[in-house]
Amino acid sequence: MNKIILSLSKFGIFALTISLLIPISSVYGHGFGIDTISSVDVEGKKISISVETPMFFEPTGEKQITITVTETEAKEQAKNVTLLIGLFHENKMIFRNYFFTPDGVLTIKINPTQDDEIMIHGEQDSLLGAWHGTEENPIVISGPIFDSGGLYNFEIEVRTIDEPTNIIENSGVYNADLTIVDTTNFLQKDVENQDIEFKIKSYFDNISNFQYDPISQQITFEMPFDWSEKKISHIPVVHEEVHFPKSFSEFFSPSYTGTANGIELFKASVTVDDYSVEDERIVHFVLLQDHLRFIKNQLEKSGKPLPNSIIFTLTKSENPGFPLTAFTKSEDFQVNLSWDPIEIMPGQNTNFIFTIRDGKTGEPIRNSAYTFVILQNDLEIYKSTGVAQVGGEFEKYTFSEDQTGPTIIKFENIKNSGQETSFGIVVAPEFGTIAIIILFSMLLTVVLISRNYFPKNLISN
Repeated sequence: MNKIILSLSKFGIFALTISLLIPISSVYGHGFGIDTISSVDVEGKKISISVETPMFFEPTGEKQITITVTETEAKEQAKNVTLLIGLFHENKMIFRNYFFTPDGVLTIKINPTQDDEIMIHGEQDSLLGAWHGTEENPIVISGPIFDSGGLYNFEIEVRTIDEPTNIIENSGVYNADLTIVDTTNFLQKDVENQDIEFKIKSYFDNISNFQYDPISQQITFEMPFDWSEKKISHIPVVHEEVHFPKSFSEFFSPSYTGTANGIELFKASVTVDDYSVEDERIVHFVLLQDHLRFIKNQLEKSGKPLPNSIIFTLTKSENPGFPLTAFTKSEDFQVNLSWDPIEIMPGQNTNFIFTIRDGKTGEPIRNSAYTFVILQNDLEIYKSTGVAQVGGEFEKYTFSEDQTGPTIIKFENIKNSGQETSFGIVVAPEFGTIAIIILFSMLLTVVLISRNYFPKNLISN
């Protein structure tokens, strides 16, 4: 048994309708629990190495690391591979050992414990002392491994391939970076000096220097980041979530603007989520690989050295960020919604402009039947059926003086399919001229949270 010590917006309506007919793809995503090292050259043979870990680790309970070595040209798993694997976190080594797999798939079970030491269990060969597992005696690493979130780096060297005794020298060191989701709470003061609890869920690396400024109504926080192309080339997405209470009206806004190191982010990079957690608003930062390169290019124009972190800012915006988007449960249909005027007030005519789209392609669907419903307190106050001949259409309604408060805008029986989706607003003039948007569609949650949805194209400002 080997022991290793742990360190570690009559024309205005038309214009809006036309604008909604432009195909749009949503940009959402989470961090990744898999990284693939491509085009590894071992004695003229091209191989790829994929490293996969769970994104969430519970304090107890067995988890698994899976490393797969594939011959690129043959498209089959490599045979008799010995890997020298080092695992690092916050620039500290957790372990560094030889591991062997006869079929190119290395499975390492992880058993987090409260012990002070890392312990490896399994079989060892006599040549390099490489750990390998059997059905009766699998490789298990126990101890305080993955006991905190953030970015974990695997350093991997190939030491044998094809034959167990074919020892390879100087094959090169290859790196894979994987994230364990980290959640951190921050207690801050509002404008009245009352405590407000914020939370950051990071799908990349650990967060520090979190601050909320009640005067500017801005959040800032920092995350370590390597801006080198070597690192960016295998980062598909950087995803951060800012959580705060829905009751915190001081920072509650129709939409938000964000920056990274002072560079204004794409519109699609900052999205509001009011449905995943009942009492919390979540604002997502989603930076795709092309976004990261754009930010890097902007930073390089300053002539200053690249920083070693990303400093995020989140600021209230009075622009609702039209159009709003919701999907049906099956994701077969997508509805975009805007309204005019933006100021929803009792006694004035409000035009609700919408487009019904294909949920997979984002293209408008012609001759789409629909039922448009407005509800308050679970009661219908307006209902209309129609057909969106070119995919886009609008409905008019005037709220009475007693029709204020939480309001549901619902689209039923879309394309005579029985499918539906909904949006939510608050008609509340006492809160100001702009209606506070409360997007709570549980159906969109499926897209945002459950399926790691990535764009077919990017939305720019």
